[in-house]
Amino acid sequence: MPELDSDLRALQEVRDAVARARRACEDARAWDQARTDRVCEAMARAGAGAAGDLARLAVEETGIGRVHYKILKNLFGSEGTWESIRDEKTVGIITRDQAKGLYEVAAPVGVVAGIVPTTNPTSTALFKSLIAVKGRNAIVLSPHPRARRCIKETAEVLRRAIERAGGPPDLVQCLTNPTIESTGALMKDRGVALILATGGGGLVRAAYSSGKPAYGVGPGNVPCYVDRSADVPQAAKWVTASQSFDNATLCCSEQALVLDEPIADRMISELVARGAHLCDDRELELLSSYANKGGMMNPDLVGRDPHWVAQQAGFEVPRETTILLCPQGGVGKEWPLSIEVLCPLLSVHRVEGWRAGCETSTSLLKFGGLGHTLSLWSREEEVIDAFLLEKPANRILVNGPSSQGAVGFSSHLMPSFSLGCGPQAGNITSDNITAKHLINIKRAARPRRDWEEIDRAAHERARTLGGEAAPRGSGLNGDPALSVASSQPKAPAMSTSAPIAPAPVDAVRPAQRSQARALPKPRPQRANLPTFTRPAEGSTAALVLERPHAPAHPTGGSPSTTQAPEVGAALNPNEIQSIMSQAGAGCPLGPCAGCPHHEVTTGACKA
Repeated sequence: MPELDSDLRALQEVRDAVARARRACEDARAWDQARTDRVCEAMARAGAGAAGDLARLAVEETGIGRVHYKILKNLFGSEGTWESIRDEKTVGIITRDQAKGLYEVAAPVGVVAGIVPTTNPTSTALFKSLIAVKGRNAIVLSPHPRARRCIKETAEVLRRAIERAGGPPDLVQCLTNPTIESTGALMKDRGVALILATGGGGLVRAAYSSGKPAYGVGPGNVPCYVDRSADVPQAAKWVTASQSFDNATLCCSEQALVLDEPIADRMISELVARGAHLCDDRELELLSSYANKGGMMNPDLVGRDPHWVAQQAGFEVPRETTILLCPQGGVGKEWPLSIEVLCPLLSVHRVEGWRAGCETSTSLLKFGGLGHTLSLWSREEEVIDAFLLEKPANRILVNGPSSQGAVGFSSHLMPSFSLGCGPQAGNITSDNITAKHLINIKRAARPRRDWEEIDRAAHERARTLGGEAAPRGSGLNGDPALSVASSQPKAPAMSTSAPIAPAPVDAVRPAQRSQARALPKPRPQRANLPTFTRPAEGSTAALVLERPHAPAHPTGGSPSTTQAPEVGAALNPNEIQSIMSQAGAGCPLGPCAGCPHHEVTTGACKA
């Protein structure tokens, strides 16, 4: 038998993985909070224990970033993530407000498709798996092809931890043969409930167009404004540390320095003292050609050391260089280095005053970073407030590093490697995505204690505006539905002395149905119509049909149509039609004749 085509094999792997994940979800659905937390804690410990090995494997496979910082990210993605969600309730009744009669109940969403990028492969896999299982979900990881091995090993670490904790290891799975087609198939698979996408703009758009609920992220062209009131040495220290944090591979790292003119030279001097290199015009031209390819960042330089980037561009800098500083005269296509570049390279923009700094920062955000992150250094509350209120960024870091701050490492923002950018960037949320985004919240509510007073007051107001005092069904005095019901005669009470056997449906007569409808008053019988004799109260006898006596037979003797009273006698069609013409007056639907609920052949009323 010929070997299966690689693309078909990848698609089959998707189907198999989703099927196994769904079965694992069914197992986890019955867990309580304590068991869920035991499994998650085991995952976090395992991820932290393997942080060093996974970091080295990630750098070796992708060539992106630095091992020391990958270790920090892995520790943060496992222990840091778990610490932030440890006490979060994600199972059963999670809130109970007795005073208001409100309850919230957490339920899992199901199978999550986790798309993992090459920039932060192992830490993102740890993070996404933890927040998924915390909600009793399963996750199928689709790794970037350049990081398939390190992400697969990360998934294996977590699977073994889950199994040791007594859970199904298929709660975490990783595709071993990822392709563009298989990633698309995963996102569209009927068994997938939700997509958690981290990657480029094209991937995020594909996630949102898959027809499934999706959390995506936008690009970040993060401005860092340094005001004349700033603590310049501190700003230089933490900007350098942020750019050095895994070679600025996080999309929330600073991309552009916006320097207030009075402190611009001093800020640059402080950065140079910390290993930065200020590029001259020739070097800027070389970098512009290398870093910007058709208006997009050259993917080859992502996460690379500054000296390597300079060498590839065509000039040399010391190996100890921390940042490449690239002065630009503005923002836009004519300034090639004002785009997002995920390596230690910063465009530099000089402005006069914080209002000009606001304008330049806004331009940078609109040029590829709308809704993402902004960094600000100032000691003037007026300046800080203006940036908080006016800038189209959903994470604003004040007097601290942007890379570590936006993900919640150096700040009290929710720890996350998936940063929503809000509707400005086409994202469904501006939150740092975490466990609460991967559960369904069901809500139950009791009536308000003052509901009857509110109801009466609302009806009174409507009566004043519309003139109707008691509309049908309102239950107020004068409700016409209540008036009709009160005028109907009550059905005769049934005796409890002896049980009455129910008659078959097709034996029910029109007269029996008419009696059940409780006519308001008896109608006079027409000539030659059969009459019904009601049994005495308490009797178990059925209704008795009595046919009228026909005229004497011309030849004498007893006429053939003259019969004794019958029980259960059949009616002929003419008799049924005659009864129909006068029956049903007590039915709220009106007379039987022509009524869609009436069966002519059996006399049964289906209403």
